[in-house]
Amino acid sequence: MSFFKKLKDRMFRSSDKIGEGLEALVADEAAPQTPAAPAAQTPQPAAEKPGILGRLIGRTEEPRRVLDDAMLESLEEVLIQADMGVDTAVRVTANIAEGRFGKRISTSELRTALAEEVARIMTPVARPMPLYPTKPQVVLVVGVNGSGKTTTIGKLASQFKAAGKSVVIAAGDTFRAAAVEQLQIWGQRAGVPVLTAPEGSDPASLAFDALTKARADGADLLMIDTAGRLQNRADLMEELAKIVRVIRKVDPTAPHNTLLVLDATTGQNAVTQVDIFRKIADVSGLVMTKLDGTAKGGVLVALADKFGLPIHAIGVGEQIDDLAPFDPEDFARALVGAAE
Repeated sequence: MSFFKKLKDRMFRSSDKIGEGLEALVADEAAPQTPAAPAAQTPQPAAEKPGILGRLIGRTEEPRRVLDDAMLESLEEVLIQADMGVDTAVRVTANIAEGRFGKRISTSELRTALAEEVARIMTPVARPMPLYPTKPQVVLVVGVNGSGKTTTIGKLASQFKAAGKSVVIAAGDTFRAAAVEQLQIWGQRAGVPVLTAPEGSDPASLAFDALTKARADGADLLMIDTAGRLQNRADLMEELAKIVRVIRKVDPTAPHNTLLVLDATTGQNAVTQVDIFRKIADVSGLVMTKLDGTAKGGVLVALADKFGLPIHAIGVGEQIDDLAPFDPEDFARALVGAAE
């Protein structure tokens, strides 16, 4: 199964929500307004579906509606409900209106226009995580607890190992035993060492030991998991700052990547999280997980539009191949429910 098909199949909540909204928009005006029939009137048989020849010569066309202010306002509402955010929804709608305002438009044309506009916004931020010649390349992974951070580290480590890279994982969320255990399971699957410390240990100390070992072993990548307790931002900020200070004693250029993992099901909360983590850590790129469990996939468009941070990968499930490089055109078509 291609990742696009998987993406489309699993993003059904987002694509259905937007697709149904687009169809309803056009249908609002598409049906001709005729007086109500008298009660005694004999019901008319349903119209027959056109045959292949009829469709080929275009006798039966899709319903169309004039793209006017009312329709644009309704389109904005559809996009906002899909968590695209007000500012992005207004901008997308205005761009779709350009050159089309006052013209009659079908659902498929509207769907295509929306997919093209989403892809236009997403293309500049669709970039794989950069790999550097530095050994080890230090990847600090941040995000709130429950965002899929630990699983993402495991999947990325497994994928890098499969690509011939030697990887070391540091289980830096030392306050959550479950996170450490999950990383150890992924490490066993991938054949990647996972360095741990006793529960409640200083994460910075573990990060220092992990970097020292990764350097001594000649590893290509060191991936460091971190805690994500936003209840006390000051503590989290100090914890992350301390990790950075300590690993820079070993390598002044580290960390080389700081990935923020976001949970798509949180919708607009993801925007707030990016705001917070950009202040706490020097975020260099995003990974969005759980796009298969939400009707809020539009938030990724809002993030691209607002922050312009690189989106390295998206996840649509629990298996290792359910995390894939971000493809803006595939995502846009899946989001609006377009055909492959």
